[in-house]
Amino acid sequence: MAYRIVTDATADLAENMLENLPTLTIVPMTVECEGVSYTYGPSGDIDAKKFYELQRQGNFFKTTSVNPRCYVEIFEPLLELGLDILYICVTSGMSGCYSNALLAISQLKEKYPQRQIIVVDSLCASVGEGFLVAEALRMQANNVMLEDLALWVDTQKKNVCHWFTVDTFEHLKLGGRVSATSAAMGTLLQIKPLLRVDEQGSLEVMAKPRGRKNAMKAQLQHMMNTLQDPHRIVIGHGDNPEAAQDLAFAVLEQVPDAQIYIAEIGPVIGSHTGPGMLALIFWGSER
Repeated sequence: MAYRIVTDATADLAENMLENLPTLTIVPMTVECEGVSYTYGPSGDIDAKKFYELQRQGNFFKTTSVNPRCYVEIFEPLLELGLDILYICVTSGMSGCYSNALLAISQLKEKYPQRQIIVVDSLCASVGEGFLVAEALRMQANNVMLEDLALWVDTQKKNVCHWFTVDTFEHLKLGGRVSATSAAMGTLLQIKPLLRVDEQGSLEVMAKPRGRKNAMKAQLQHMMNTLQDPHRIVIGHGDNPEAAQDLAFAVLEQVPDAQIYIAEIGPVIGSHTGPGMLALIFWGSER
C-alpha cells in the first residue's frame, strides 16, 4: 500500500537533501515574538533570514507545539487520497508535538479504520531530524514497506548524533539551560558551549570550550570517536554560512569521502539556540 512520509518544519531540510526522493509532507509550526505569531514551513510568513534578522535586533522568540487540529488538517487529505502515513516527529524531549499527534491520530483512526497512521518520536531535532527523515525517504524510494521502515526509524534514531555549539548564552539562559551567572561569565570568557541531543532527545550542555576554533575541534573529536557511516554528514548553521563552510572543510580533512550537506537552522530550534549556532550531524555508534 502506498504511504507518505510526513515530518514537521523543525526538520530544517536543505533542498538538495530531497533531490530525487519521494514526496515529503511538512507540518508547519508556529513561533511567537512580542505577541506576534509567525508560521514557519509551507506557506509560512517567516523564513530563517527574517527570523535571524529579528533575533539580531534583540528580539526573543517562543515556540509552541503543533495542536491536534492542525495534524488532522494535514493528515486527513492524505488519508482521503488512500495513502497511509508515517509521521517522523520532532523529539518529545523538547516538544509536545508527539503527544498531540497521537491525539489527532486516535480521532482519525476512528474515521479511517482501513488506513495505517504510524508516528515515531524521532528523539532528534532540527537538522538531526532532517537527516533521519532524508534517510527514511531513501529507504522508501527503495520500496521498503511502511511497517518495516517505521521499525527501522525507531531502531536507528538514537544513532543520529547531534553535536553543536552556540554563539551566545542569552537564548540558553532564557530557556533555563544555563543560569544568569553562568551566562554572564561565559560571555566574558568567550566560551562557546558545546551541546548535544541526548538519548532522551533533550538538549544537554557537555563542555564549555573557549572560542569558536576550540569548539569546532571538540565537535570534530566527538564525530571521529563514534562515526559509523561517513557517506552522509549534515552541517547546520544559524545564519552563519562562513562557519558552516569552515566546519565542512575541517570534516573533509578528517573524512575525505564524506558527502556533506549544509542546511540552515530554522526558527523553531533557533529560538532556543540563537544566531551563530553550528551543528554537526552524523551516524554514530552512540550519542
